Amino acid sequence: MAERYEIRFSGAGGQGLITAGIILAEAATIIEGKHAVQSQSYGPEARGGASKSEVIISDGPIDYPKATVVDACLAMTQEAADKYANGIKEGGLLLLDEDFVQRTPEGNFKVLRLPIMRLAKEDIGREIVANVVALGAMIALTDAVSREAGEKAVLAKVPEAFKELNQKAFSLGFDKGKEAMN
Repeated sequence: MAERYEIRFSGAGGQGLITAGIILAEAATIIEGKHAVQSQSYGPEARGGASKSEVIISDGPIDYPKATVVDACLAMTQEAADKYANGIKEGGLLLLDEDFVQRTPEGNFKVLRLPIMRLAKEDIGREIVANVVALGAMIALTDAVSREAGEKAVLAKVPEAFKELNQKAFSLGFDKGKEAMN
């Protein structure tokens, strides 16, 4: 992994993407001993407006806590894709929810599509874990942290009653992310 790796999760408020960013940062720092910062922004709407969570992971101290050259970006909605699929570096990655993002943003980066919300709803049975499906896919696509660190961080964040559900969601996302690369 590069000295500094920047990942942006974007979608609608209420989709849990800020939580996904926090979990990724915790996987990097607490489990893998790397440096990481997480920042977030969202519109004035409580739910539904565009929101983003950015995570910077580094082997050394992070001198600037905001994303400047994004290595990988997730967009779960068209509004998020339009608003936040900028600043992706040449050769970087943009992961889109294929059911909710019809217009692909322009750029010199690789675009992959997965039906993230549909996977959560149909394969797991709960749309609420779409953020964990997305997190698993992003970790698979970026290698920002190991699969084990990502899964451990997810399971540390959820109540006991939801561990199995979230473990399934993470594994599904990770496996679908690996498949999408091929």
